Amino acid sequence: MLKVKDLSFGYTKNHVLKDINFTINIGENLAIIGESGSGKSTLLKLIFGEHDLEQGQIFWKSTEILGPKYNLVVGYDFMKYVAQEFDLMPYTTVEDNIGKHLSRFYPEEKEKRTQELIRIVELDNFAKTKVKNLSGGQKQRVAIARSLAKEPEILLLDEPFSHIDNFKKQSLRRNVFNYLRAKNISCVVATHDKNDVLGFADEMLVLHNKSIIAKDKPHSLYKNPKLPLVASFFEEFNVIDGKIYYAHELKIVNNSELKATVKQSYYNGNSWLIETLFNEQSIFIYHNKPLTEGKKIYFTFLK
Repeated sequence: MLKVKDLSFGYTKNHVLKDINFTINIGENLAIIGESGSGKSTLLKLIFGEHDLEQGQIFWKSTEILGPKYNLVVGYDFMKYVAQEFDLMPYTTVEDNIGKHLSRFYPEEKEKRTQELIRIVELDNFAKTKVKNLSGGQKQRVAIARSLAKEPEILLLDEPFSHIDNFKKQSLRRNVFNYLRAKNISCVVATHDKNDVLGFADEMLVLHNKSIIAKDKPHSLYKNPKLPLVASFFEEFNVIDGKIYYAHELKIVNNSELKATVKQSYYNGNSWLIETLFNEQSIFIYHNKPLTEGKKIYFTFLK
């Protein structure tokens, strides 16, 4: 179990994080979300032991995680951290980067493990390619595979799929998170992408203004986003009379007491997002076709 207790931290006299408390059970996936600058990456670095805490404690099982004052080498064998800077060996191949930390005394096992991880991150055709010749997204996949090589007990991921294009992102995300689940590896992932969270995280933690403002199962936060910041992570939303409504929870109808004027229509694949003006504020509604700018429409709530 990972336990973060009464954690506060700042790079200067000003706190970046204050009074942070949470736990993660073995094998669970915790997603940390928040705006840029909210402290997501800092929290991961603290869990990894990259900085000394000014207040609070962090434990993995019975081991207290300590910073550079106490450890000559940052980090612990049971924990791996994939940062946004990948720290790879540029002049060696993909398979050499992944297999670097595996035992040379068992070459067949090392080769089998390396090839398994190459398949998970979908780099089969690049196994013999030097890392310096890879794209940013491919390097990110190598970093993820390398972190899994020795099957850590807990994995820390900072925006793990941010450099990877949409052609690979969906299948890669499934491969990685399903592998972690199968191996009972705990995971803490800091992300801006709801697709890293909704299908995979056991719990979701929201950072804002140095503190945790929400923590619950993703589907609970999605269905009942008590704060606009939480709703904004998932999709387009509206605040009407103090209540939060997603764009899909409004419907255009033939007649209603609620009347708005169309401002713009945005195509998004399976529907159109209609931006309207209602009581001098923009309201967003999903619809099955575009509507003409200036058109008067009526809408109602679906919940």
